[in-house]
Amino acid sequence: MGKHSRPGPPNQPSRAVPRVDTGDPLAAYNKRRRPPLDVHRRHRPLHDGGGHLRPDEPRALEEWNGFAYEPAGTAANLAEAQRWVNGQAASADNGESAA
Repeated sequence: MGKHSRPGPPNQPSRAVPRVDTGDPLAAYNKRRRPPLDVHRRHRPLHDGGGHLRPDEPRALEEWNGFAYEPAGTAANLAEAQRWVNGQAASADNGESAA
């Protein structure tokens, strides 16, 4: 056993290397095109600070296009931005407060 041998039985493949479908010639390419942490939509504050600070300030909405995040619009506040990220319609709760 050398200094750089991998642990585990020698008859099993290494789990350190991700598995790629050998039948698909573009499998490695498609894997690299996935967004970081599989987050396709995200929001960022327009001004300095963390996402949880000042929830009433506007947010920039960003969507993954296969290579990078691109601007997709703005939201008036944190709650509206979170609804957009989760895919819920922002107009769903507008009719509820008509009292």
